[in-house]
Amino acid sequence: MSVPLLQMIETGLAGHRPHRPWLRRLRKRSAVALILQVRDGELHILMIKRAEREGDPWSGHMAFPGGRMDKADANGFAVSLRETEEEVGLQLEPSDRCIGRLSDINARPSRGALGMIVSAFVFRLDRAVVLTPNYEVAEVVWVPLEFLLDSDNREEMVWKYKNVEIPMPCYFYEGRRIWGLSLMMLDELMDLVEGDNPRRKRWRKR
Repeated sequence: MSVPLLQMIETGLAGHRPHRPWLRRLRKRSAVALILQVRDGELHILMIKRAEREGDPWSGHMAFPGGRMDKADANGFAVSLRETEEEVGLQLEPSDRCIGRLSDINARPSRGALGMIVSAFVFRLDRAVVLTPNYEVAEVVWVPLEFLLDSDNREEMVWKYKNVEIPMPCYFYEGRRIWGLSLMMLDELMDLVEGDNPRRKRWRKR
C-alpha cells in the first residue's frame, strides 16, 4: 500500500488549504520538516527523539526535525531545510520535493500572550541517505504510516499541567510516545488520506 498511500498524501496536499493564524508575522516562528520515504516496501515518516536538555520544554519528546527561525532565515521553509541539516545531517536537495505544507500550529506560551507559530513542510525522499544526528537529537526513528493509520494503535495518556491531569491521545511506537504538537501534525496528514476519523480524537484546536 506504500506507493498508493504516498500518492494519496500528495494528491491531498495538492488541494489542501492549510490554516494560517492571524497576526502570525508578529509572533515568534519555528518550522519543522515531515519527511516521507518508502522503506522496505512501506511508507515511513522520519521522527526524532529529542535529547534530554534542562530548560527545553520539548526535552525527550518525539518530534520532527526543526527549530526556531533565525534573523538570517528568509522564511519558514528555509528554517525547515536548515534545521534538518543541523539536527540529522540531511541536506534536502531540490530532488527531495516539498510536496506541500500543513496548517500552522500555535504552540501555547509558558508566559506572554501570543505564543509561537510552528509551520510544517512535507517532503518526499526517494534516495538512500545516511543520517548523522547532532547533540540535540538522542535518536532518529522511521515510523510506519500504516501503524499510525491503524486506530487500534491509538492510546490515551494523562498529561499533568499546572497540577491538572488532562487526558490526551497518543501512540506508543516501540516504546516511544508520540503525542502533543507532533501528533496534531500527523493527524492532519492522516486526514488527507482517510478523512476525519472519529477514532482519532482531537485534544485542541490549532
